[in-house]
Amino acid sequence: MNKPETLEVWLRGPVSGVPPLLQPVAHALLQAREELNAAMHDFPPALLNERPAGVASVGFHLQHLAGVLDRLLTYARQEALSEQQLVDLKAENPPLAIGPAAVTQLVQRFNTGVDAALNQLKITPEASLTEVRGVGRAQVPSTLIGLLVHAAEHTTRHLGQLLVTARWVRSIDRQ
Repeated sequence: MNKPETLEVWLRGPVSGVPPLLQPVAHALLQAREELNAAMHDFPPALLNERPAGVASVGFHLQHLAGVLDRLLTYARQEALSEQQLVDLKAENPPLAIGPAAVTQLVQRFNTGVDAALNQLKITPEASLTEVRGVGRAQVPSTLIGLLVHAAEHTTRHLGQLLVTARWVRSIDRQ
């Protein structure tokens, strides 16, 4: 049998305090965090804005992962986006200002966002999951569970794109 830390998050058992119906959301977010942290370990900041073949940059994905998670959680709480969230949304499009701590700061922002998401999941009553929630300025109707599941799937989608692009730009940098 594998050691628990070598198993994917969903195989390690329930996330403490998260309601049973929200376990898949928590598992997906925790898995994404682990994979992102591993991929960004020692990632060169100079490569954050690289866009091989015009794909979105690693820097974009890092900013977008944290930003969209925050925005979706805001809608799930039935709140409007703050002025700061709107500023952050506009800032997601690179090029990024690159300093030696840029990667660390972006990864930490995502990690903090996952922690906030887990805390929100823990206080979400399962009975509220089918309640309608408005999304965006137009308040397009969704449900609470729809928003939370979308937060997880959107995170994993962008993580996959980030992982491929990060590997690609690292390979170009070595040539």
